[in-house]
Amino acid sequence: MNAINETAPPLDPQNAHQTHVADSHGDRLDTQPETSPAPNQPNLKVDNSKGLGGSIWATLAVVAIIVIVVIAYGILHRKAEERKLEHTTVEASVPIVAVIHPSGNRLANELSLPGATQAYVDTPIYSRTNGYLKQWFFDIGAHVHRGQLMATIETPEVDQQLQVAQADLKSAQANLDLANTTQTRYQNLLKSNSVSKQETDEAIGNALAKNAAVEASQAAVRRLQQLQSFEKIYAPFDGIVTARNTDVGALIVAGQEGNGANARELFHLAAIDRIRVFVSVPEADTAAIVDGEHVSLTSDQFPGRSFDGVVTRNANAVDPSTRTLNVEVDVPNSAGTLLPGAYVFAHFKLSSHGQYLTLPSNTLIFRSQGLQVALVRDGRVHLVPVTIASDGGEIVEISSGVTATDQVITDPSDSIADGQQVTIAGQQGPQENGAAK
Repeated sequence: MNAINETAPPLDPQNAHQTHVADSHGDRLDTQPETSPAPNQPNLKVDNSKGLGGSIWATLAVVAIIVIVVIAYGILHRKAEERKLEHTTVEASVPIVAVIHPSGNRLANELSLPGATQAYVDTPIYSRTNGYLKQWFFDIGAHVHRGQLMATIETPEVDQQLQVAQADLKSAQANLDLANTTQTRYQNLLKSNSVSKQETDEAIGNALAKNAAVEASQAAVRRLQQLQSFEKIYAPFDGIVTARNTDVGALIVAGQEGNGANARELFHLAAIDRIRVFVSVPEADTAAIVDGEHVSLTSDQFPGRSFDGVVTRNANAVDPSTRTLNVEVDVPNSAGTLLPGAYVFAHFKLSSHGQYLTLPSNTLIFRSQGLQVALVRDGRVHLVPVTIASDGGEIVEISSGVTATDQVITDPSDSIADGQQVTIAGQQGPQENGAAK
C-alpha cells in the first residue's frame, strides 16, 4: 500500500475531516482540495496499512457468514423436504377405501334366475340298416307329422339275404312236408306190424326236427323283412326338423351295429309345441320351489313380454359341484314363439323375507375361512363373518355379522388383511385413532 509523501505539508487542524481514499488498485484519491499547511505545525507521517487490512478481514468475515448461512439454509431445506417426502410416503402407503353402510331396504319377493329352453322331445334319428341313402324328403325347418316318410335307403345286401332266407324257408318247408308224410305212413304200417316201433319213432322225431327248421327259417325271413322295412325312415312324432346330416348317395351305417362310432345321425327332430326350461336354483332358495307353482318367464328377444310356465318337477337333490337344485319349468308354446336353446329368465315368487340388512354383492369376500366382509373401525380393517339370508344377485340380504352403523368396504382387494390401516375416501389421511395405534 502507498504511504503519504514525507514532503507533503502538514494537515491543518481545521481541516481534520480531510480524508484520503484508496481505490481498488491502492492509488490515492483526494476527496478534498489541497490546503496550504498551517504555520508552526510539524510534519506528520500517516500509515493506513492497518485500517485497510481490517477492512479486508471484515469483508472476508461477512463472506464467510453468508456462505455459512447459505449452507445452513440448504441443509435445513433438505431436511424439511425429506420430512415432507417421508410424510407423503407414509400417507401414500395407506390404502384409500370406499365404504357404505348396510341398508334396511328389503329385497323384492321374487327370485330371478337364468335358464335354458329345450324342446319337449328332442330326438336324433339314425338308421337301423346298412346301405346308401336313396332319397330324402324334408330339410331343416320343415314341420313333419308322425308317420311321414322322411328318407329311403337302398339296402342291396339285405335284399339278397332276404331272398336266400326265403329260399331256405321253402326248402325247409319241403323237408317238413316229406317228414310229415313219412311219419303218417310209418304210423299206419305200425298198426299191421309192418315196421318196428323204433322206425316209427324215428320218423316222428324227424318230422318234428323238420318243423323246427321251418320255424327257424321263418324267423330268419321275418328278421330280414324287418331290416328291409328300415329302408324307409318315418317321423316318430310331430315336430320340426332341426338338422339334416346326410345326402343322396351317402353311406349309411346302422346305429346299433356301428355302436355309435361309425353311425351318423341322419336327422334331428324336435317337438316344440311345449318347451322345457331348466333352471339351477341356489341351495339357499330351494325351499321356495314348489311343484305346480306358476312361474313367469321373460326373454331379451321379446322385451316387455312374459310367458307363463309351471314348475313340473325338480331333481330333489342338490348338485354337490354347483350347490344348486335343477328345476324343470314347462311352458306351452303352440305358436312356436320360444325356440329351443334360447336364454330366458325365470321369476319365482318367494315368501316374505325377515327384517334383514342388505349389502351389495361386491362387498363380499370369499375365502377359506368362509364368507366375510371388511369393516373399518378406528382406521383399521376388521374382517367379520356374515351369513346370507337371501341372494338377489347384485344385492344380498345379511342375517348376521353386521349392523346398520358399520362402515363396510366396497370392492375389497384380495390382499386386504385384518388390522390393516386404511383411509376412507374423502377424509384427510388415516383416522387419528388408527394412526395412534
